[in-house]
Amino acid sequence: MTAVGWFQIGVLLLAVCVAARPLGRYIARVLQGKRTLLTRIVAPVETRLYAIAGVDAKHEQSWLDYTAAMLAFSAAGFIILYALMRFQAILPINPQGFPAVAPDLSFNTAVSFVTNTNWQAYGGETTMSHLVQMAGFTVQNFLSAATGIALAAAVTRAFARNAVGTLGNFWIDLTRITLYVLLPLSIIVAIGFLISGVPQTLLGSTDATTVEGAKQTISLGPVASQEAIKQLGTNGGGFFNANAAHPFENPNAWSNMLSIWSMLLISTALTFTFGEMVGDSRQGYALLAAMGILLLAGVGAVYAAETAGNPILAHAGVDVAGGNMEGKEIRFGQALTAFYVAATTGLSCGAVNAMHDSLTPLGGLVPLFLIHLGEILPGGVGSGLYGMIVMAILAVFIAGLMVGRSPEYLGKKIEAREMKLAVLALIILPLFILGCSAIAAVLPSALAGLNNAGPHGLSEILYAYTSAAGNNGSAFAGLNANTTWYNTTLGVTMLVGRFAFIVPVMAIAGSIAAKRKLPPSSGTFPTHGGLFVGLLVGVILILGGLQYFPSLALGPIVEHFLMTAGKTF
Repeated sequence: MTAVGWFQIGVLLLAVCVAARPLGRYIARVLQGKRTLLTRIVAPVETRLYAIAGVDAKHEQSWLDYTAAMLAFSAAGFIILYALMRFQAILPINPQGFPAVAPDLSFNTAVSFVTNTNWQAYGGETTMSHLVQMAGFTVQNFLSAATGIALAAAVTRAFARNAVGTLGNFWIDLTRITLYVLLPLSIIVAIGFLISGVPQTLLGSTDATTVEGAKQTISLGPVASQEAIKQLGTNGGGFFNANAAHPFENPNAWSNMLSIWSMLLISTALTFTFGEMVGDSRQGYALLAAMGILLLAGVGAVYAAETAGNPILAHAGVDVAGGNMEGKEIRFGQALTAFYVAATTGLSCGAVNAMHDSLTPLGGLVPLFLIHLGEILPGGVGSGLYGMIVMAILAVFIAGLMVGRSPEYLGKKIEAREMKLAVLALIILPLFILGCSAIAAVLPSALAGLNNAGPHGLSEILYAYTSAAGNNGSAFAGLNANTTWYNTTLGVTMLVGRFAFIVPVMAIAGSIAAKRKLPPSSGTFPTHGGLFVGLLVGVILILGGLQYFPSLALGPIVEHFLMTAGKTF
């Protein structure tokens, strides 16, 4: 590790925070229906859309109606995306002449983009037409991200309001987030990617002559527009199979830094939105502090592990002064590669600029564990915020037990109903991650897809189901997941990770919204100071450790001890 490397990481984090604070306040104004700089331009479009859809801008929904609208909208998105892939061979804007996508892969991919996971068991440039990439994937990148932010807004309103039965209107939140936030930001970031050299064209490919004189066909397409919302919406699905390690998707250091900045921007901004909407900015700072502590620890751990190199190579006489460079782009360096690895898994983004399968055992353990913690560091757009709020509820409940008081969070009592729903939401993910991994570890058809045996092979399986349940989408890449077993089970796991988690969270929001706010007293546990931040960090780590340490011990931890002993499996 070098001072220059940490300087690069620090500058990027500072750039994110500087932009996130005003953006968070802007998003709060949008969600509260207040005037913004874009109101004069966007409001007529917004009003027209409501008229076409028959939406009453003054009508609000209960938590059940809000959740039902979200589920219906997501189901419609799945059907449309599935149909686009199944019939792409006869649809226009298919310059490559790609055939229809297989049913199991279409199911997996449609679920993946609707749930904001963007798991890709295919090569984008060799499987999907430009129409599917633009009208399917890019559109869903906007809508799944907007859905997550809308849900976070509804949960935030539950704590901001006093004894009400409504949480807003899903259709209004979805429309405003898309028009006022995601579209303008995506245009700006897409222009930034274009300037840095990312292509944007409807051509299918171009031919190039190699230095040996041979002809090479290079895939092209509308990359910059998809890249922008891919990062801003923490979607992560790449236009190309190699994702952000591809020179067209991530051509240089500037595009690499813009990618990291973009993926962290909105999720970080939403903590400021939370503080603004509940009327106490310190609450947002506390959540951001807990997120930042754990994310920085993850960055440092990956950076240290990868720069330390592989002792097996050292024993073989290879100079490891440059660290573990396997599976990495030398254009970006160890520091920004480590930052990218931790950021994309602390978020639920899943974009990669290095192959996680090639990380050292401890370097690979970190992104795996960051997803295990619940994708809340700072998590996906919207989903990270409401996931962190669930952790905060658990933390204040534990604090209440320790001092013998009824726990409260932002003036709302946390009672048995909320805790039961919170625990239900939290146990769903390990149930599917560990359960499906255990079955795949003994099923011959699942084991056939492994590229490695032993503990690394187990890590590949565990990472796949962890990524699916966490709606992350990154992979260890040594696993051939394009099989009926993996396409089906990973698709179901993505659905559970997104919707089986949010339904109990929305039920918590409905219960909280109906309660009266209590004024703070001398016995109220403050949730904006360092003590609460420390408790929250501890709860997150202990919860993740208790649930996943045994599986991690059998995978990357065992592999690390083998590596340090100079052995391979």
